Amino acid sequence: MSDSGKIYAAFFGDAEHQVEWKNEEEKKLLWFFDDLHCPHPISPLYFDIGGWWGVTCEYMYRRFGAPIGEQWIAKKIGGYVYTTIVPNSPDTDFKSMLNYYFTEMPIYAGKFLDWWRDRYLPEILKNYEYMDKFDAAAKSLAEYLIHLEDCLDIQERHFKIHWILNLAQFQAGLQFRALYKEVIGEIDETNIGKIIVSDGDRNWDSLKALWEMKEYIKGSPELTEFIKKPTTEIMASISSVPSGGALLKKVEAYQEEYGYKSVFPHEYIYKTWKEDPTPIYEALRIYVAEDYDFSKAYENCKVEQKKAIAEMLGKVKDPSKRETLEKAMDLAIHMAPLTPDHHFYIDQACYARMRLMFLELGKKFVDEGVIDDPEDIFMFEYEEIRRIAFNREAFDSKALVKKRRAEMAEAAKRVPREWYGTATHWHVYEEPYKALWGWPYKFDREMELKKEAEAAGSLKGLPASPGVAEGIARFVASPAEFDQIQNGDILVCKTTNPAWVVSFSKIAGLITDTGGALSHPAVVSREFGIPAVTGTSKATRVIKSGMRVRVDGSAGMVTILG
Repeated sequence: MSDSGKIYAAFFGDAEHQVEWKNEEEKKLLWFFDDLHCPHPISPLYFDIGGWWGVTCEYMYRRFGAPIGEQWIAKKIGGYVYTTIVPNSPDTDFKSMLNYYFTEMPIYAGKFLDWWRDRYLPEILKNYEYMDKFDAAAKSLAEYLIHLEDCLDIQERHFKIHWILNLAQFQAGLQFRALYKEVIGEIDETNIGKIIVSDGDRNWDSLKALWEMKEYIKGSPELTEFIKKPTTEIMASISSVPSGGALLKKVEAYQEEYGYKSVFPHEYIYKTWKEDPTPIYEALRIYVAEDYDFSKAYENCKVEQKKAIAEMLGKVKDPSKRETLEKAMDLAIHMAPLTPDHHFYIDQACYARMRLMFLELGKKFVDEGVIDDPEDIFMFEYEEIRRIAFNREAFDSKALVKKRRAEMAEAAKRVPREWYGTATHWHVYEEPYKALWGWPYKFDREMELKKEAEAAGSLKGLPASPGVAEGIARFVASPAEFDQIQNGDILVCKTTNPAWVVSFSKIAGLITDTGGALSHPAVVSREFGIPAVTGTSKATRVIKSGMRVRVDGSAGMVTILG
C-alpha cells in the first residue's frame, strides 16, 4: 500500500453519533465538518439545492484537470453539513493531467484579474439586475416557478465562476509561497500573512461607508446623543430627530449597496441586512462610541504590509532572485482583493438574493394555504416545492414544516464531531484544500490528545495573525450581540464573515473554533493588526465571557489566565 492509501483512523458512528451510510464506498472517504461555511444545523432547502459543493465543484475539477480530486460532495450527519473530496480515479493519467494543470494554471493566475473585471463581474451584475427587478407580485405561481429555475441557473453559474476565481487565486498564492521557500529557505507564515493582504476591495468600501455615516452623526449633537439609545428605539424614531431623516436615507442607500448579506451567508434562512438594518445601526452605535477612525485602520494595514515586504526582501541578496520573488509577490497581492470581493459578489450577494426570491415564493404559498409563514418555504426540498405547488394532497405540508423545524432545533443541541469515515494519508495530508478548515492540524491534534491530556488552562489553535494580546474574553454568537463587546475585549466566536468586520475596530484579539490561516477571521485580523488564533475547535465551549485570556497569534496558543 502506498502512503496515499495508508489509514490512520476510522469512525463510522456509535450510539451517540448515528450515521446513515448509503454504501461501503462512502465509508472509505473522510467527511469533515463544514464549520467554516455552515456551523449550524442546515435547512432542508439549502442542503438540497444551495450548497457550494456538488456540481460546481465537479466542474472546477474537470475544467482545470486538477490533480487534487475529482468531486467535492456533502452529507448531512446529525443535521450538520459534512463534506469530502473524492480522490482521482486510479485510472487517471496523472502525468498527462499534471502537465496540463501546471501549464494552464499560471495563465489563470496571471490573467484572471482582468477577466474578472472585464467579463465575469459584469455578467454577475447583469444577473443581479434581472433578479432585483423581477416583479414577483405580478406573476402567477406557475410563472414564478419558472423564475425559480432561472435563479437556480444563475446560482450555479455564479458558483462556477467562484471556483474559477478560487483556483486561480489559489495558484497565485502557491506560486508565491513556492518561490518564497526556494529563495529564502523556509516559510515564515507571519511574514507572508502580512504581505498578502488587500488594500482595495468591497470590504474596505463597506467600512468606509459606515465611517462616513459615523462622521455625519458626529456632526450633529442631536444625532450623536440619539445614537446611544437601544437599536430598536433608534429604528423606531429616527425620522423624528433633527437630521434623522437624512441619516435614514443614508442607511437605506447603504442597504441597497451593501445589504445583500446575512450573518451566515451560506444559508437561506438568515435575514439579510437588506431586509433588516439592525446590524447597520448597531455598527453605527459602536463606531460613534469609539469614534472609529477608518483612515488610521486603513493606513496601518498598508504600513504593516510595507514593513513585511521590506523584511522579506531584506533576506534576498541575489538581484535576479529578488526580481523573480517580487513578481510572484506582486501577482499574489494583486489577486488578494478577490478574497473579499468574491465573498461580496457571490457568496453573500447570490445567497441573499436566492433567499429573497424564495421568500416571494413563500408568500405565494401562504396565499395558497400551503404554509403559514413565508419562512416555512426553507423547510422543503426542491422537488417537494414543485410537487406541492399544484397538488395540495401530495403530502401534509404544514406537518412536514413542523417536523423539520423540530429536527433542526434538536440538532442545535448537539456538538458535531470534526469528522467521520476513514482518515487516509491522502485525505489528511495530501489533499490541500482542507487547509482552509485547519487540516491537517485538527487531525494531528486529535491524535495527540488521545495520547496525552492538554496542558491545564490552555488551548492550541492555528497561528492566524501574529502578536500577543491579553484581555477580557467576550463570547459572541451573532452580530446581534456586538453591543456587548467592550474596547480591548478578546472576541471568542465560532467563526466570522464580512458581517462581523465592524467589530474588529474594537477588539484586541480574536479566538475562533474554526478556520485556517486563509480563512476570513485570519485574513481580516491580519488586516487590522489583531492577534488571532483560529481552529481551536472548542474555544466557545471552554472560554466564558468575563474570563481573562492571553492570545498568542504567532504560536497559535490561547491561555486562560483567570
